[in-house]
Amino acid sequence: MSHCAAIEELKNLLGNRLSQSLSDLELHGRSETHFPLAAPDAIAYVQSREEVIDLIKICAVHECPVIGWGTGTSLEGHTSALRGGVSVDFSQMNKVLQINEDDMTVTVEPGLTRQVLNEELRATGLFFPVDPGANASLGGMASTGASGTTTVRYGNMSANVLSLGVVLADGRFIETGNRAPKTSSGYDLTSLFIGSEGTLGLFTHLTLRLHPQPEAISAGIVAFADMDNAVKAVTQTIQIGLPMARIEFVDTATAKAFNEYADAAMPHMPHLLFELHGSEDGVARGAGLFEEICSELGGQDYKWSTKTEERTALWAMRHNAYYAVLASKPGAHALVTDICVPISKLGKAVLETATDIKQSQIDGPILGHVGDGNFHAILLVDPDSSSDMEEALSLSDRMVERALAHGGTATGEHGVGIGKLKFMDKEHGLGWDVMGEIKRSLDPLNIMNPGKLVRQN
Repeated sequence: MSHCAAIEELKNLLGNRLSQSLSDLELHGRSETHFPLAAPDAIAYVQSREEVIDLIKICAVHECPVIGWGTGTSLEGHTSALRGGVSVDFSQMNKVLQINEDDMTVTVEPGLTRQVLNEELRATGLFFPVDPGANASLGGMASTGASGTTTVRYGNMSANVLSLGVVLADGRFIETGNRAPKTSSGYDLTSLFIGSEGTLGLFTHLTLRLHPQPEAISAGIVAFADMDNAVKAVTQTIQIGLPMARIEFVDTATAKAFNEYADAAMPHMPHLLFELHGSEDGVARGAGLFEEICSELGGQDYKWSTKTEERTALWAMRHNAYYAVLASKPGAHALVTDICVPISKLGKAVLETATDIKQSQIDGPILGHVGDGNFHAILLVDPDSSSDMEEALSLSDRMVERALAHGGTATGEHGVGIGKLKFMDKEHGLGWDVMGEIKRSLDPLNIMNPGKLVRQN
C-alpha cells in the first residue's frame, strides 16, 4: 500500500521535520543486531503531544503504519518498519517536565535518556535506577519493559513507572495512573502499556518513581574456577536476602574479551561483578557476608571498593560487554539471546546453555543479570556464512525452549519485537489470544507498529 497521501499531509504538519533522506531512513530501519534493514517511508521528528495526536489521526485516515523510535538501541527488531510507514522520532521531546522531590517522582518526555535524567536529578539526592546498559530513551525503555543491572534491587520499568500519557491509534489521548504510591482504581492501564512495544499507542510523557541516593555504595569482583559455583554463589546470596543492587555474571570468554577491550587484567575464569547499596555499616557487612559465601564456593581474588572511579570503571566495562565480545572476533556479527528462569533453575539453565554452545560451530560468550535469573549469550557469526546464522538461530531457539521448560520466559528484558514472536503462543497460550484481542480493539486498522508482539490481523 502506498503511504504517499499520509506523507504529503505530514509534510504540511511538520515541514522540514519530516525527513525522507536516505541516511535517515536507513538509520531508523536498522537493527542493533542481526535483523535486516526494514526502512520506513519517512521520519517524523515530533516536538509536542499535539503533533503526535495530529500525526496519528492523519496516519489512521490513510492506514499508514506508525512506529515509535527513541534511540534505536532495541535488540529484537522493535523499530523495523516491516510495512513501511512513518517512524516517529522522539529525540526532540526530551525535557524534564516536573520534579516532585517530596513525592520522589519525576515527569519526563519520552525522548529523554536515562543518563541525562540522572544528571538533572543529581542536586536532588534522588536518582532513577533502571539501567539497561545502553543510554536508551525512557519512552523506549517503558515501551519494551526494560530492566538491566539494577533490577535485583530496584525492579524493572513496570515497578518504576507510575503513569503514562498515551496517544491511541485513533488519536485519542489518555493518561494512565497518577502520582499516588498505590491505587486499586480499575484496570491497571499503565502496566498494560508498559512492554506493549508501541503496538497500542505512543507515549508523550511518563511519570517515574525515584529513589534516594544510597548513603554508601561498594562494588567488586570475584573469580571462580567454574561456572557452576559462581551461579551457586548468586543463588545463595539471593536466598539469604543480601541487599545486592547489582550481581552480574560473565564467563571465561567474556573475561578474556574484557582484558583485550578494556585492559582489565582479569583471570581467565568466570566472574561475578557486584554492587551493594545502603548504609556505611550495612554495605561493609554485606560485602563481608558475600565474601564468605564466595569463599565457601571456591571464589578467588575477591576485591571490592567504595571509590567512585573504580566503581564507574567496573560498570563501564560491563556495559560495554557487547562491544568487547564483538571485538574479540573481528568482522563477526552478533545474535544476542535473552532468557530468564526461576532462580532455582538458573544454574542448570546456564550450564545446559554453555554445553550446547560448546558443541556448536560458533562462539557464544555468556553473561547476564543473574541476580534476577536473566542471562544472555552473545552468539558470534560470520556474516558471510549462512550456516553460522542458522546455527545461531537454532541455539537461540533451544535456549528459549529450555527456559520455557524450566518455567521461565522467552525474553527477560529485550522484549518480543519480531525476534521472539514465534514463542508467544507456547509461553502464553490463550493469554496471547487475549493480547491480540486487546490489540484489535484499540487498533483495528493495525497501524501501530504492525508485525510485532501479537498475532497479526
